[in-house]
Amino acid sequence: MPKKLLTPDYVLEASWEVCNKVGGIYTVLSTRAKTLQQKMKDHVLFIGPDFWSNTPNPLFKENKTLLAKWRRYAQREDGLDLRIGRWMIPGEPIAVLVDFEPFFAQKNDIYAWAWEHYGVDSLHAYGDYDEASMFAWAAGRVAESFYCFNGLDVTGQRMVFQAHEWMTCLGALYLQQKCPAVGTIFTTHATSIGRSIAGNQKPLYDCLDGYNGDQMAEELNMQSKHSVEKQTAHSVGCFTTVSDITDRECRQLLEREADVVLMNGFENDFVPKPGKAFDTARKQARSRLLGVANALMGTSMGDDTLIVSIGGRYEYKNKGIDMFVDAMNRLRHDARLEREVLAFVMVPAWVKEPRTDLQRRLKGRNAGEPLPLGDPRITHNLNNQEQDMVLNQMNWLGMYNHPSDRVKVVFVPCYLDGQDGVLDMTYYDLLVGMDLCIYPSYYEPWGYTPLESVAFHVPCITTDLAGFGLWVQSLKVGDSLSDGVYVVHRTDQNFDRAATDIRDAVLDFCRMDASQVESARKNAAALAEKALWKHFIKFYYQAYDIALRKRLTP
Repeated sequence: MPKKLLTPDYVLEASWEVCNKVGGIYTVLSTRAKTLQQKMKDHVLFIGPDFWSNTPNPLFKENKTLLAKWRRYAQREDGLDLRIGRWMIPGEPIAVLVDFEPFFAQKNDIYAWAWEHYGVDSLHAYGDYDEASMFAWAAGRVAESFYCFNGLDVTGQRMVFQAHEWMTCLGALYLQQKCPAVGTIFTTHATSIGRSIAGNQKPLYDCLDGYNGDQMAEELNMQSKHSVEKQTAHSVGCFTTVSDITDRECRQLLEREADVVLMNGFENDFVPKPGKAFDTARKQARSRLLGVANALMGTSMGDDTLIVSIGGRYEYKNKGIDMFVDAMNRLRHDARLEREVLAFVMVPAWVKEPRTDLQRRLKGRNAGEPLPLGDPRITHNLNNQEQDMVLNQMNWLGMYNHPSDRVKVVFVPCYLDGQDGVLDMTYYDLLVGMDLCIYPSYYEPWGYTPLESVAFHVPCITTDLAGFGLWVQSLKVGDSLSDGVYVVHRTDQNFDRAATDIRDAVLDFCRMDASQVESARKNAAALAEKALWKHFIKFYYQAYDIALRKRLTP
């Protein structure tokens, strides 16, 4: 018989992105919270940084009566300044925001402690290392305070502390040494040194087996982040990561294999249900996308235009933005293309302001004419427009959105929060209007953008260097867009081949008839259903069990 899993009575999770919408980890935590709340109502606490003291945080609603006795105890006995309330996401879990600024006065002592007990090298720290480390230390202190106040050692109740990314490592190490009865989990969503290797244009995958993490950290000036991450991976009760491809990275660069792979799930509560609501949302999104593009370029593209996009962070190579632009250029020159294609690059850059000439045009002034001034490829002005990588690559390739071009590329360089001044719709509200999304990632430990795409019934292209792409292939699909997802083979050396494969896949999609497209959309949605948290949460329960057993058997 399989062993019965040990389950925690309390789970405390620490992340820089709790009530702080920065990147993919926010999506991991905020979409999973509802599932854990249903299982462990208010016994799951998320610990985040409190740097919103002077301005309201729209993601956090403070409740001064919630856990009030502990909050007073933590301040009186542990010197912790906490704000406790609800994270305003589905499930509304308890969020504990801690002021970590006071710990800067103890920084040298904290780093000395980390070196003495775990060999963590903080000597070469720079940039965000200090800020993240002080928050991590504060988060560990918060967890210890909660454990002691509630007398969990006396009642025999079990508690797990999960630290996300290198930014919370010191918290996990603190608990390992100061409060060993707490089960500890460390989740690396991407190794700091692996991301640095990729970001410095070094061949990560072809040469991975030859890299030494410590040596590369010294070469790339990443000693401190790599050191705390590696020591935490080796010290906690349970070490986890988010995909098989990142686990390979961990084995080589951190010299530690993950105990469990915690694949990133999703909740589709906010996706319009198929039917009238979905059709209306899709129609509104397409109308807005086409309207802005036509106003920008003075064109009259209609609803039969194929609308494609790429989104995510502005990591030009890692997210495959360079390959997306290149593939669109290849498509532009392909005589087989018989349909207009409108491609959006939705990547936040150093935006200055929305273009006032475009805003006036959207209000109906001189519609149907090219804008007399400005670039017909970008919706907002940038602070560094002459150095922008998207525009410079398009310049080099001669992509200027001429009226005769069958493929036109529009750069939307702002956060799509519904208040950008041009599109004025959120990313999700626009995503539903896409025909196809393309994410040709080079470094992508998981890949929420393709998962979000298929959740909105939009077929997508990803790569086998993305964790999501590998997961799709594990289901024995992904060979073409008819499956809902096409997984392109990508290596350090095959940029030309991969870009051509993307071009050909888009051409094939253009040739699909209505029934084939509808089938692809249904297959995309079916894949998204398989990635819901109700299917992936079981791996977290395995991680809890491992952490608790290591706690019981040091």
